[in-house]
Amino acid sequence: MAFTGFRPAAFQFLRGLKRNNRREWFEARRDVYEAELRAPLRELLEEIDIRLATMAPELVADPKRSVFRIHRDIRFSKDKSPYKTNVGFWVNHRALGRSAATVVHGGAGLYFHLEPRASMIAAGIWMPPPVALVRIRGALIDDLAGFEGTLRRLRPRFGALSEEAVLQRVPRGYLPSLAAARWLRYKSFTVSCPLVAADLQRPDLPDRVARAYAVVIPFVRWINSALGLGPSVRR
Repeated sequence: MAFTGFRPAAFQFLRGLKRNNRREWFEARRDVYEAELRAPLRELLEEIDIRLATMAPELVADPKRSVFRIHRDIRFSKDKSPYKTNVGFWVNHRALGRSAATVVHGGAGLYFHLEPRASMIAAGIWMPPPVALVRIRGALIDDLAGFEGTLRRLRPRFGALSEEAVLQRVPRGYLPSLAAARWLRYKSFTVSCPLVAADLQRPDLPDRVARAYAVVIPFVRWINSALGLGPSVRR
């Protein structure tokens, strides 16, 4: 089915879940979750994938694997609330070919997040593992101009690179005098921009999200190329 927008009931459900994060509450309203959140999220993802087929064919939006589960992983958390109070999806390089939860650190990708008063789209790679981080830092030294060029192009829409994980000093093994020293301090490479509820309820949301992704795809491709995940010209 074609995407027609998220209805007010979707936001009402998530607000209610935040206040009543219990299995019995969720199960009594599972049909609302399925109809108002899970189904339209999959429809949005399918329409995004159609657009990515020409924009960035190597990025695949799979309704079966790209959508994050609503259940929280509570094994190592003091907070035993069973459900997330948001829904979202992660679009990654097709060479990775696994579910969103297992590949989110495997390469750079595109993210969509729906949450009352905190919806957004984002892109990049969050806290890459050490081996990947070393490769990204090597690419920063070798192609600083290319990296900074992608940041300049996305700044009007996405703003600056997130500074949630930045070292005080250049990491050990790198000279502070390097031209890329500023970026070598980063341990995460992500950008984001907010989405307002009015846009999320519009049937043209796939086009709006795709236009935003088009701005940030060169940034995603730069990171993925540093990790050996090249771009494609066709599916």
